[in-house]
Amino acid sequence: MTAVADTNQHYDLDPDIFGQFLDPLRKYSAARYDAEHDTLESAQRNKLRFVADRLGLRGGERLLDVGCGWGSLILYMASELGCRTTGISPAPRQHGYIAEQAAARGVAELVETKVGHFERLDLPARGFDAVTLLGSIVHMPDPDEVFRRAKTVLRRGGTLYVSESCFRNTATRTAFDDRDGTGFVREDIFGFGELRPLSELIAAAENAGFSITSVDDLTDDYRRTIADWIANVDAAAARIDAHGPGLAAKLRHYLEIANAGWGYTTKHYALVCRNAR
Repeated sequence: MTAVADTNQHYDLDPDIFGQFLDPLRKYSAARYDAEHDTLESAQRNKLRFVADRLGLRGGERLLDVGCGWGSLILYMASELGCRTTGISPAPRQHGYIAEQAAARGVAELVETKVGHFERLDLPARGFDAVTLLGSIVHMPDPDEVFRRAKTVLRRGGTLYVSESCFRNTATRTAFDDRDGTGFVREDIFGFGELRPLSELIAAAENAGFSITSVDDLTDDYRRTIADWIANVDAAAARIDAHGPGLAAKLRHYLEIANAGWGYTTKHYALVCRNAR
């Protein structure tokens, strides 16, 4: 198994940096643009509704978000649907921010977070109706273990939602996995990240015993999301650089690399699985 740091260096940056270029919910994954005039903020809310729909959430469910980031999903599901939510992240700075936001929104009793890694935390067997991994399995070295673990914590009939950026096929992964741009994103930005073809994620899901219920191609949505992030980085460059000279340029370079490959080397998919038995 590939060794990874206890926390991901990118996500443990000062929360203010992310507030400069993300939407107000600080959702750091693909949005969903339903109309040409959608703003980044409205598109991220569209995406959260999309996730709720794919999971079949109606209200009051127990939801586990693996790699919860700044809490956009768990805060939204608690506030809008009254779900009892648990978020997992190894980045300590994110947990204080989520607790503050939950208190401010009056949903502190519905939102909890755990510091650590999904594969190692003590979680109740069949304790959740839904599990989500939005852009987080890329930072986890063993997808088979992740899907097996997700199945153990889901109730019978529960649903798993995984959205992830993937190499478009195995041949492309072989050709681009050791390129300079790939190495920069993996090592200089994140510390660890492993893009895989969608086929590997589907195989891991099937091997764990899940039934695949849908696959959505969100590549164009992520392309537009990152374009909006880049525009925000440019507008806030001076404030971002206050946290470290050249940080805005480094962040822009990362986002440009991410947006250069869509449809050519990389795709972004939403995979939904049911724990049928």
